[in-house]
Amino acid sequence: MRRVIFISHPNVVISREIPVPQWPLSSLGRSRMAASLVQPWIQGISAIYCSTEQKSIDSAEILARHLSLEIQQDRDLGENDRSSTGFLPPDEFEKVANQFFAAPDESARGWETALAAQQRIVEAVGRLANADGTSGSIAIVSHGAVGTLLYCHLSGQSISRRWDQPSNGGGNFFTFQLSPLQVFSWWKPIDEFML
Repeated sequence: MRRVIFISHPNVVISREIPVPQWPLSSLGRSRMAASLVQPWIQGISAIYCSTEQKSIDSAEILARHLSLEIQQDRDLGENDRSSTGFLPPDEFEKVANQFFAAPDESARGWETALAAQQRIVEAVGRLANADGTSGSIAIVSHGAVGTLLYCHLSGQSISRRWDQPSNGGGNFFTFQLSPLQVFSWWKPIDEFML
């Protein structure tokens, strides 16, 4: 039984001038990620995988330094592809995100569809977990939307924004195992101490 911990990166520096995949963690995001290091489930992690986006890398590196582990980047752990629109003001982003979840097989303004993003993240997590040769828990440091799509798949729920992470700027996690399939929790904040 291998536990997998899916972690969404916490708060980022939002900028119109920088492509979204290159946004770094903000100082708040860094401090929240650092605060997660006291969580009891952190110590059992033996492998860390992350997307190739800067905010995910920043988050994974904080975790890796604490555990003296290397991170392994995988492009398929990336957020849903939103390059067709790039930066959107927060209100407009929320409207398009609602469309993304509400019509999973349709592209919202050129975005990758929710169904395609779900298939990608499910396959990537399964591939990495099955190939991992370590013995402890596996940390996947990724993004909120694809994490929600993964959660919907694992828990047998239809794709819906109802299952999206809390609106706290990111920095949430849920745990599961693939064999036998079991989801142990919905999203929880990384920086609220819990067993």
